[in-house]
Amino acid sequence: MLAGVKVLVIGNGAREHALCRSLSLDPDVSALHCAPGNAGIAEVAELHPVDALDGAAVARLAGELAADLVVVGPEAPLVAGVADAVRAAGIPCFGPSGEAAQLEGSKAFAKDVMAGAGVPTARSYVCTTPAEVDEALDAFGAPYVVKDDGLAAGKGVVVTDDLEAARAHANACDRVVIEEFLDGPEVSLFAITDGVTVVPLKPAQDFKRAHDGDAGPNTGGMGAYSPLPWADPKLVDEVMETVLQPTVDELRRRGTPFSGLLYAGLAITSRGVRVIEFNARFGDPETQVVLARLKTPLAGVLLASANGTLADLPPLRWSDEAAVTVVVASYNYPGTPRTGDPITGLDEVAAQDAPYAYVLHAGTKRDGDAVVSAGGRVLSVTATGSDLTQARERAYTAVARIGLDGSQHRTDIAAKAAAEA
Repeated sequence: MLAGVKVLVIGNGAREHALCRSLSLDPDVSALHCAPGNAGIAEVAELHPVDALDGAAVARLAGELAADLVVVGPEAPLVAGVADAVRAAGIPCFGPSGEAAQLEGSKAFAKDVMAGAGVPTARSYVCTTPAEVDEALDAFGAPYVVKDDGLAAGKGVVVTDDLEAARAHANACDRVVIEEFLDGPEVSLFAITDGVTVVPLKPAQDFKRAHDGDAGPNTGGMGAYSPLPWADPKLVDEVMETVLQPTVDELRRRGTPFSGLLYAGLAITSRGVRVIEFNARFGDPETQVVLARLKTPLAGVLLASANGTLADLPPLRWSDEAAVTVVVASYNYPGTPRTGDPITGLDEVAAQDAPYAYVLHAGTKRDGDAVVSAGGRVLSVTATGSDLTQARERAYTAVARIGLDGSQHRTDIAAKAAAEA
């Protein structure tokens, strides 16, 4: 039985706000801290300034706070080895080592791991020269799928029928992975692992394109929903058997065990499930809807991952309700966003829509008494309901209360799934 757990969450996005919100509702959490945090997280956790990429600074802060658990949210600190520094200080940490986080940090590394594990994925080429790029693009044909090998904050992938656009993106990167296009709907499935045991969460679907109807450029994600009424009930079991457990086993076999959150981005193709990509952390905006449905207190699950005791936990408990999240983005996103614009209506959402709908902050900061935009994806509104239709209605009702000059959001999040459910 846990009691009095002090938790430090690293990050400042909507994902970290969702994690902090869930942890703040956990009766076993006695103190909740976040570094560096944002204006919304400040309402549920004590904020601390820190360079999230500086492992020594994070470990020092965790020690000063006597944290029982550190949760590293974003991918860049994980790839930089922040979790290693925390563990070296003797503090349990939720998040993979820098070496294991290369599963997200390098598309080429991920492809190599999948090949070793026998995980189904798209055929691909790793290219470092213009000649190799041209050969790979010619081999696969349109639609062209070009992925920056390194971290790109969810915007390093170009999928296009335009050969010149594909070539330009590829040649702007030091190293790229060019792969065959995968048909079929996409699914995000998270799993928590301690390097041996793998515990899947509920699947979600996110919306990468900026505009309605999946038009416009790729973004970090404009919304998500869960559950997926159209998905095969056996999907999670299949992905566990063919993707998640083999990947964790392969990384352990290589001497780079993966503990933390393993995110599989999947395509449900005419030839079966295929992995599009792996991430090494909770995904944004899917985290918002997945955690909205999780009934099991979160701290104990994350601590079990960090301590290697996931096998001892009872099965996770889930709400039957649906959840929808809608991202509100700044003017010009995903280009260079305009920042510093006041955000209004947050108090109205809290007063009129809670507890069924609530705001999770991402690119926000305090400016005197005001909350202003400070990034591209400014906030997300998450709502729950008896089904997707009700959850959508509640989410968009709350979105309509929020004022942000020049902001944009998609109006079709979960619309197709709700109509067909």
